[in-house]
Amino acid sequence: MTYFGFLFQFLAGPLIIFLIITWWYERRGKIIPEFQNRRAIWIAIVLHVLLAVTYTTPWDNYLVATGVWYYDPKLISGLILGWVPIEEYTFFVLETILTGVWWWFLARRLIPPGEFKPGRNIRIILPTILGMVWMGGVYVFVSGWKPGTYFSLILLWALPAIGVQFAFGADILWHFRKLVALAVLPVFLYISAADSLAISSGTWTIDPAQSTGIFIGRLPIEEAGFFLTTVMLIGFGLTLTMARASQERWTSWRYRWFPSPDAPHLPKRLGVKHEAPVSGTRTNLLRPN
Repeated sequence: MTYFGFLFQFLAGPLIIFLIITWWYERRGKIIPEFQNRRAIWIAIVLHVLLAVTYTTPWDNYLVATGVWYYDPKLISGLILGWVPIEEYTFFVLETILTGVWWWFLARRLIPPGEFKPGRNIRIILPTILGMVWMGGVYVFVSGWKPGTYFSLILLWALPAIGVQFAFGADILWHFRKLVALAVLPVFLYISAADSLAISSGTWTIDPAQSTGIFIGRLPIEEAGFFLTTVMLIGFGLTLTMARASQERWTSWRYRWFPSPDAPHLPKRLGVKHEAPVSGTRTNLLRPN
């Protein structure tokens, strides 16, 4: 199976179906109070595509350059950017868009979870745990234990970004946990199953010397970890980008860090001190986060 054949069969096909469904929903004009709507979702998906390509490209090129994985030259187009074939960059784009439209499909159908209650502790505890796991990944990589190379590189690449997401909005993600779980797990399982078929057909190969040799069926555990973290980054990112609670939190932080005489009157729950409104300034209340 060629790499482009894999992309068309397992990513482009489902993506076209969900784009049609999304277009149909957009025509109905259904509004979701908990999230931004209309153009905002498409802007968010494009932003995540740009982030995915920018953040993943150096890491992916390093893995291919060091032989962590490699491709059958007969099954790729031959157009190489850096060390990576053009099909790989296309994968970044299609996976992000597919996860995005699937997330939006679910967000429109799930029952809202109720009133959001902010929580600071979870935004401290989860990044701290990830930081300790990340340090373990650093140790494995620096120690030179070759079978741990691929897995440690996944931890070094993915956990800092997930840690930032948790530090900003772990409580928001927990509030929308049903949406997050349904957005992440089915896409992760689907792409993992497709990946195992691609590996079986020889489209790409994981270096046995740089992986643990642990498999879930035919899928190396490192590949499962890679796809889980990529879909988590997209699903978490879209939830935080689109949630109105995130917008309100960011607004409160911005006015706290960069005070302005034109700042809106913010409630104490946002952590901004009450002051008497200045004549001529806006006094609209933001919903508390």
